[in-house]
Amino acid sequence: MGEHFFTNYYEVVAMILYGIGFTTLLMSRNLVKKVIGLNISSASVYLFLAAKGYITGRAAPIIVDGVQDVTAYVNPIPTGLILTGIVISVSVTAFSLALIVSLFKRYETLNLDEIIKKVSQEKEAET
Repeated sequence: MGEHFFTNYYEVVAMILYGIGFTTLLMSRNLVKKVIGLNISSASVYLFLAAKGYITGRAAPIIVDGVQDVTAYVNPIPTGLILTGIVISVSVTAFSLALIVSLFKRYETLNLDEIIKKVSQEKEAET
């Protein structure tokens, strides 16, 4: 199994990055760090898809010089998925950061435990 690490290094790096991002997402209590972990995880998925979608020696699927043989081109679907994922990731990141700014203005902290504690105190004060 270890002999393929140097030939499939894009996949190995993608898996390591995913582990780092997922661990950051789970272990950090800071909301901004959670968003950073989510971005690292999603970037690793895009790297993995790009590594799997690329075939050495093949060109982009644009017909040039009348070559219509399928084996001369790479599959365009992974690239489309990556671009779509990047757009969605940017949107999710922007929305998440907007929510974090709103939470910070209200509770004056980015620590998830402290926010939960303050929310429960607000609920107790209402009743």
